Amino acid sequence: MAVHILFCQICIAIITLPIHILYMLGLWNPLAKKWLPYLLNRVTKTYNKYMKDYKRELFSNLNDFKGPSGDLKVLELGCGTGANFQFYPSGCTVTCVDPNPNFRTYLNKSLAENDHVHFQDFLIAPGENMPQVASGSMDVVVCTLVLCSVENVDGILAEIHRVLKPGGAYYFLEHVTADPSSWNYFFQIILDPTWRHIGDGCKLTKKTWKYLETSKFSDVKYKHVLAPFKWSPVRPHIYGYAIK
Repeated sequence: MAVHILFCQICIAIITLPIHILYMLGLWNPLAKKWLPYLLNRVTKTYNKYMKDYKRELFSNLNDFKGPSGDLKVLELGCGTGANFQFYPSGCTVTCVDPNPNFRTYLNKSLAENDHVHFQDFLIAPGENMPQVASGSMDVVVCTLVLCSVENVDGILAEIHRVLKPGGAYYFLEHVTADPSSWNYFFQIILDPTWRHIGDGCKLTKKTWKYLETSKFSDVKYKHVLAPFKWSPVRPHIYGYAIK
């Protein structure tokens, strides 16, 4: 089996050889950061169409974490194009964080389409280091489809834990590794080396739930589901929330 996997990986690498050459020359990442927002803006519409029921369930109890004044302060980490705004409760205040400033145009468009959300700020920062956000200042942190591309998952979870108020919640939805006995896993393995470049570091075979289970959060609730994407390497997902 290992020989078959290696052969398939080599075939994929040959087909996508220009990407690998640009990566080795240090030219691919700057290009990817410019076109990734455009690509995600198109993909997000289809993703939300198929995942809307999961997202509605996930965010259904956001208001349970309102502060004493009745406000709900949300920090969206890796906000991207603002794909989650439509699922947020009316009147919540959202601060957006993303290391890629090229998302700003699409983020503004999404905010204009979701005027029930009160926009606070857009911060350019990695999730592992957000000094602009005060400790214990947020009721909720939302981070979806981000941990797949993060090298230091423990670091980003620690930073999320820091900025949350005591009793606050971290909401997540991530694609993860498939069952090792499945064809889905086979395709994840052979695509992974190239997928990382296309997806700005995205890894298909990450066991994200393992990081959550060993994090500082007092309670972690999540479900494993198969997204309704036929023949997609990102079908396996987890979603849920964790309490500080």
